[in-house]
Amino acid sequence: MQDIVTVDIGGTNARFAIAKVDQGRVVELGEATTLRTADHASLALAWEAFGRTINRELPRYAGIAIACPIQGETLKMTNNPWIIQPAMLAERLHLEDFTLVNDFGAVGHAVAQIDDQYLEHLCGPDRPLPAEGTTTIVGPGTGLGAACLLRRKGQYFVIETEGGHIDFAPLDEFEDKILRALRRRFRRVSAERIVSGPGLTNLYEIIAEMQGLPITMRDNKALWEMAMEGRDSMAAAALERFFLSLGAVAGDLALAHRAQGVVIAGGLGLRVADKLPHSGFAERFVAKGRFESMMGDMPVKIITHPQPGLFGAAAAFASDHPEL
Repeated sequence: MQDIVTVDIGGTNARFAIAKVDQGRVVELGEATTLRTADHASLALAWEAFGRTINRELPRYAGIAIACPIQGETLKMTNNPWIIQPAMLAERLHLEDFTLVNDFGAVGHAVAQIDDQYLEHLCGPDRPLPAEGTTTIVGPGTGLGAACLLRRKGQYFVIETEGGHIDFAPLDEFEDKILRALRRRFRRVSAERIVSGPGLTNLYEIIAEMQGLPITMRDNKALWEMAMEGRDSMAAAALERFFLSLGAVAGDLALAHRAQGVVIAGGLGLRVADKLPHSGFAERFVAKGRFESMMGDMPVKIITHPQPGLFGAAAAFASDHPEL
């Protein structure tokens, strides 16, 4: 059994914890420490601050999830001042070995290794995710993340994708109007323009324009609060459209992956978990014409683990180093 540092680096915060891994699996995840990236000039300085916070020498192994594509000599993130050079990490963090993974790839590893108790049933047959075959993972948050988990003969493989950037596909006349309105704002309208945190603002403003009503909320956070509480009729209408589109996109990706199960993740996935079962999500998820029967036989879950990014970064390291 080996102690490692596990890290989940986003635009605003970086989360750290100590995890224990053994023979390719995460066996324990310690308490998370959250540090604001703006308060630390670099990952190395935040790393040292974490060590001081928990008052111990840090392990020389790490799993690190970063909210950007893991490619090239330099990794840069939107809304995060840190510059990360993978070739220099071992020296600067005093590591013997480490694994770098995209933040949504980390969620894929988390889905592969967490207990079933953290996978709450949403719709479809109430049975576990497939032990063999493909699971699609979709996560609305600041953007729309997508990954594919493939299980074969006791092993698993996480495939990171840019599935959130597929074209938005309207399914009724109202969504035709939404697409036309968004085309005036964006050269290309992807699913992420609707199924994401900022997407709710896009929907709200377009619905207001269609109804000839004034836009009374400009702040995205306040809009989400009003929509979730049902205190504003236009915000509530935008949220229902969000749920419909999330169901449609999740179903499209599951078809593309030939999945046998789906997991909803992301920062917004857990936030809307109580409302999704009572929305139009399930109806849109299965509405795939000749494949409706197949879609209706697919279990759909929501990941409820409090720190899927941290758990997943540790799981990615453990999967890469089964000898430890």
